[in-house]
Order: sequence, then structure tokens, then C-alpha cells
Amino acid sequence: RGRYVRKCPVEIGKEYEVDITEMTPKGAGIARIKGFLILIDDTKPGDHIKVTITKTDPMNAEAEIVT
Repeated sequence: RGRYVRKCPVEIGKEYEVDITEMTPKGAGIARIKGFLILIDDTKPGDHIKVTITKTDPMNAEAEIVT
């Protein structure tokens, strides 16, 4: 009741530069854009990378590293 769903600050297909700050239990790297969680496989804390957003939902987004 009355749950607030904030607007996703990223768009599918767009590129962003992010810093990986932590890991999920399944091993994906976690970055944040305006507080919004971005999950990226094959990364580790301390990585500074460019990613492309591949999927979004109200809670987080998934991205791939730009090569």
C-alpha cells in the first residue's frame, strides 16, 4: 500500500562509466548510478569500467562490459 517506485535512472542500450563497489552472493559486481543498483558479471570491487545496460526492473539493472 502506497509503495513508492522510483524512476529508473538508466536506459537499456546506453553506456555508463561505473565503479564496482561490492559483490552479490552469486559473484556479480555491484555498481550504483544515482543510488540505483547495477549488476555486472565478471567484475570485482575496485574495477572502473564502461558498461551497456541490458535489462532493467524497478529494483535494479543488469549490464555488460563494453569491450
